[in-house]
Amino acid sequence: METMEQKSGRILLVDDEAAILRTFRYCLEDEGYQVITASSAAQAEAVIQQQVFDLCFLDLRLGEDNGLDVLAHMRIQAPWMRVVIVTAHSAVDSAVNAMHAGATDYLVKPCSPDQLRLAAAKQLEVRQLAARLEALEGEVRKRSDSVTSRCPAMMGIIETARQVATTDANILILGESGTGKGELARAIHGWSKRAAKAFVTINCPSLTGDLMESELFGHTRGAFTGANESTLGRVSQADGGTLFLDEVGDFPLAIQPKLLRFIQDKEYERIGDPVTRHANVRILAATNLDLSEMVQTGQFREDLYYRLNVITITLLPLRERPEDILDLADRFLAHFVGEYARPAKNFSEQARQALLTYKWPDNIRELRNVIERATIICSEDLVQLSHLGLAEPAASSAPRIGAEMSLVELERAHIAAVLANSSTLEQAAKTLGIDASTLYRKRKQLDL
Repeated sequence: METMEQKSGRILLVDDEAAILRTFRYCLEDEGYQVITASSAAQAEAVIQQQVFDLCFLDLRLGEDNGLDVLAHMRIQAPWMRVVIVTAHSAVDSAVNAMHAGATDYLVKPCSPDQLRLAAAKQLEVRQLAARLEALEGEVRKRSDSVTSRCPAMMGIIETARQVATTDANILILGESGTGKGELARAIHGWSKRAAKAFVTINCPSLTGDLMESELFGHTRGAFTGANESTLGRVSQADGGTLFLDEVGDFPLAIQPKLLRFIQDKEYERIGDPVTRHANVRILAATNLDLSEMVQTGQFREDLYYRLNVITITLLPLRERPEDILDLADRFLAHFVGEYARPAKNFSEQARQALLTYKWPDNIRELRNVIERATIICSEDLVQLSHLGLAEPAASSAPRIGAEMSLVELERAHIAAVLANSSTLEQAAKTLGIDASTLYRKRKQLDL
């Protein structure tokens, strides 16, 4: 018999009979599915707005609500969700009509547990195949659109990423904010032998220690206050595929030992469940922080750092790959012109020159945002310099000795300039004549 680890899928049950909801729920949860129930059209609409479901079993006679009307709303709210109509013998004709309206199958009440399980397995298999195809198509688009370069140094970095992608080695991707670390992680997954499986991302800064453990490993119902439903966790979702730890430098220190154990042994436990589980997951991680410095200051475990850092790939900031600026700008312009149906077709020569000379402190992310804004406000064929809204070059507004500004403002400006012209935190600290830990604290203090 398959375990919960082997089953995946979120199922919504909509029926106004409490006994039916209870029976269906227990049957499907025993199979390892995540199940949410709703007893009215309003409840169903509310949960669909809050959560993503793969499959819905919808009662055709839903109190005062018409199941066909509910189905029509579901097709708009969640077009990817498979919907199985549940009906009594006397309403089979209506169930067939519902299938013409977008339902994917129907069940006649009363139905046996085996019929329910078979219907769920069939619909979820189709949904998972569709999601996998969509993911693979997305990977192809992302590889061709995002991970390219004309810069010789960057081309070498991408080629290295392609080579190591075919192994199962853990990879640490370093680089400034906005340099495309997440895009490269997706490309590595797409180039790997795990491409047909899931690519799952955890955004580390957004979660506290307790939430991170639950998000990573899952929990059982009632494991803690507010745990009304059992969850599988991202590790389980990524089984056979890749888990990407975005901004891993912010991973909560308190649960780093549990992440280390999983990386070493591929074993974990859900919160509230003593059963040890296994998952075959490759780990990719990215950060714009100096993890080696964080190890020295006790903010990151040394053993975890070395486990993540089997292979390191460092992405160049955009200012060090000027060959790519106009290519990226043209690509973003074409994308946003299509998305917003705007008239712009190209950049004026003055605008192109400004794109090349600007330093792009926030890298590709900033370039994308600038082009998106310019596309929206431009009402002519050519994007002009005025549409870009770029600030004057930093040199023209750099602080000078004797200017009317505080020592804190002067210190911030000087440290920012040194950091911008240094390849590592250690190099910047050496230039400033302070140790790296002091510079790290000043960066935090000055919000750099």
